[in-house]
Amino acid sequence: MDTLLIDDDSIGVFLTERLLKREGFAENIISYHSATEALAFLQRARPEELPRVIFLDLNMPVMSGWDFLEALQPQQDQLAGRCHIYILTSSLAHTDSDRTQEFPLVEGLIHKPLDSGQIQAIRAQVMATSGS
Repeated sequence: MDTLLIDDDSIGVFLTERLLKREGFAENIISYHSATEALAFLQRARPEELPRVIFLDLNMPVMSGWDFLEALQPQQDQLAGRCHIYILTSSLAHTDSDRTQEFPLVEGLIHKPLDSGQIQAIRAQVMATSGS
């Protein structure tokens, strides 16, 4: 499934991409080190170009993951049911988990690093909600 990875940590991106490929999760992975660039991509994408899954880091310079989610709200109807957003974070703050409830497109919060079990759970969740 097409996947968008947004994280400013190059090593984290490399390891996540490698794991996603090894697990056969994603046929196509697009990575951005900037939430601003990822937002521009999503805003100009045609519906068939939208990724099925977005992995989003919260703590990034210039535009945080929270800022990204707020900026994405005008496209919420277009993205609902097509894009499943999972927050990847190293933060252990309970407020982050609570705040995800403000964003209907966010399907879950995952503490880094992502592992095989989490990938399988995400695959099952996406397949179940998309009817595939």
